[in-house]
Amino acid sequence: MTAQLTLGPILFHWSAQDKLDFYARIADEAPVDIVYLGEVVCSKRTPFFEQHYPDVIERLERGGKRVVLSSLSDVTLKRERDMIAALCEIESHEIEINNTAGLLHRSGRAHRIGPLMNVYNECTMRYLAGKGATHFALPVELPRDVAARLATEAAALGAGIEVQVFGRASLALSARCYHARAHGRSKDNCQFVCEQDPDGMPLRTIAGQDFLVVNGVQTLSHSYVNLLGEIEDMQAMGIDHFRLVPHKLDMVAVAEIFADRIAGRIEASEAEAWLAALDIPAPFSNGFWHGIAGGRRVGALPA
Repeated sequence: MTAQLTLGPILFHWSAQDKLDFYARIADEAPVDIVYLGEVVCSKRTPFFEQHYPDVIERLERGGKRVVLSSLSDVTLKRERDMIAALCEIESHEIEINNTAGLLHRSGRAHRIGPLMNVYNECTMRYLAGKGATHFALPVELPRDVAARLATEAAALGAGIEVQVFGRASLALSARCYHARAHGRSKDNCQFVCEQDPDGMPLRTIAGQDFLVVNGVQTLSHSYVNLLGEIEDMQAMGIDHFRLVPHKLDMVAVAEIFADRIAGRIEASEAEAWLAALDIPAPFSNGFWHGIAGGRRVGALPA
């Protein structure tokens, strides 16, 4: 299968206008094949943008992008279960499920499995494929050897396989909102304080070292995953979809660099140099892929 560059759902609480502007530019300029659209972190954010979905979908598809609708990842309330049930009834677009609640409503019909589901082994993949899963976006923490085995299994099942190659790594989700707590608020009365941190709220150790980033109920890595140097290895093992996680930076430029690297138009060293020139406000990491601490970097970056 031809390699596909994908853009994951926006994880952060951006304003509706910022999201509209972002997707308009992605539609017109970004060399991505698939765009995942939907609120996956906090259901309270959904009303701010859901009325714009039809227009955004039309704009993206007019720009030649394929749209996949992503589900919520943390489902604890009845209204959230109802949201999942309604999403799973949609037949006009593919659905990416990020919580097992979605399997109840989508089982037996085609769907994708998102990276916030724990698919760690071949048995799980086979079981989910038997329930209708046609594509698997792997959890970002999986090391290379596990990804290789799952890519082999996906090929045997006729399923797609996807790996995050850029952006902060999602490390945990909670029913509690630390973002609100840090501002002296409760989750129910958060006043959407997470909007103040459009790329997440940085956390530091007591020694002042950058450590993690908080995004509502989600904990992310401080570093940005960057697997430009591992693209050829992934392609050799059968991985055919490469995901970028949106951030408040020039995502069109990021997409162009990864598209050129995936197509073999530039070497890894040149791609790394172009990416470094974007002045991304955190270090790059690839530790998870190499089976070590996720925030570490294997291999030197260009000077």
